[in-house]
Amino acid sequence: MKIAVAIPKYGLVGGAENFAFELCERLATHNGFEIHVFANKWRKGNAPIVFHKIPIIRFPRFLQPISFAYFVRNEAKRGRFDLLHSHDRIFGMNLFTMHGIPHKTWIKEVRQKRLSLFDRATAWVEKKGITGPPEPMVLPVSTLVKDELLKRYDIAESRIHVMHPGVSIDRFAQLDRGMCRREVRQRHRLAQDDMVLLFVGMNFEVKRLELVLQGMARLVKDNSNSHLKLLIVGKGDEKRYIRSARNLGISERVVFAGLVRKTEEYYLAADIFVMPSAYDTFGIAVLEAMMAGLPVIITKKVGAKDLLQNSVQGFVLSENPSEYEMVEALASMIDSQRHIQIGQMAKKTALENSWDKLARRIVDLYSTTEQHKGPDLACMIAPLTNKSQSVN
Repeated sequence: MKIAVAIPKYGLVGGAENFAFELCERLATHNGFEIHVFANKWRKGNAPIVFHKIPIIRFPRFLQPISFAYFVRNEAKRGRFDLLHSHDRIFGMNLFTMHGIPHKTWIKEVRQKRLSLFDRATAWVEKKGITGPPEPMVLPVSTLVKDELLKRYDIAESRIHVMHPGVSIDRFAQLDRGMCRREVRQRHRLAQDDMVLLFVGMNFEVKRLELVLQGMARLVKDNSNSHLKLLIVGKGDEKRYIRSARNLGISERVVFAGLVRKTEEYYLAADIFVMPSAYDTFGIAVLEAMMAGLPVIITKKVGAKDLLQNSVQGFVLSENPSEYEMVEALASMIDSQRHIQIGQMAKKTALENSWDKLARRIVDLYSTTEQHKGPDLACMIAPLTNKSQSVN
């Protein structure tokens, strides 16, 4: 089968970009597939993949989503592919891995902003791609995304298959936990017997770092746990949270590591993972932490909750948890060996969600979709230029 995979930035920084990369690297080694990637920018891996440069009109900004979709359509016509699998909003796709919630919902309800011309253009491309023709198989990365999708679009359940991101087993298997624990802790002046909470994120506000600090401060005050420390990996407004830690009286317990190249070493060096996000369509960091054998603490607004049974692999807090909920979850683990037992269950679950297993599921889905797609892909793609349509 000749498969076209569309994404603006392939293999670069970002959840969708990495998802597409990990999946294509595995599909391209499958004897039955010829993988072509349609992208504007890309990072090559080791797999035999054919790359197609897709132009994007940068200015005016609202043309960015429209131009990418338009040029992908033209490239797909020329190549006569068996299936077009997109990880971004385009036209005429057969499969659509949906990494985020519907764009209008994201802007209006989550960000609570008015739609700009760029937002309206993005939402228009999204609607045209999802409603077809052809009507694609939609693959949300979590039930959280699926639920929001069904609120916005009238889609048959048979067209929706939740496909969670995977995790690379090899990245962790090649590392020695003891060595990572020693080296990372020495690097950041953490003792080997410290109970280290790990926070990973690129947006401290959305990931609710403040809540973690408040819960930790309350726990230290109530239990006088002298070995509890917080290690923060990622990028955000450090000065703001350093002030907050100082005001809470825990500044000596909080370490900012900044951006790191090998995050897996930090997972292996920690004891508990905390990410009580206000909103996260999946949260690949959660699955990576589980792969490292860490119990995880998240909220109901994190898509990775699909993989958790409360208190088995970690704890799922309410949508808007208080610091007391955070304290209760932490307290149940730090004063005992329970975090080790929960971490073992978390790793067992992560092993069932590897990239290799996801690739096998996608192979089966490709075969099923190709059998039922009907006419050739190039004939199924509706013309973009229709004077009766407008961006609204």
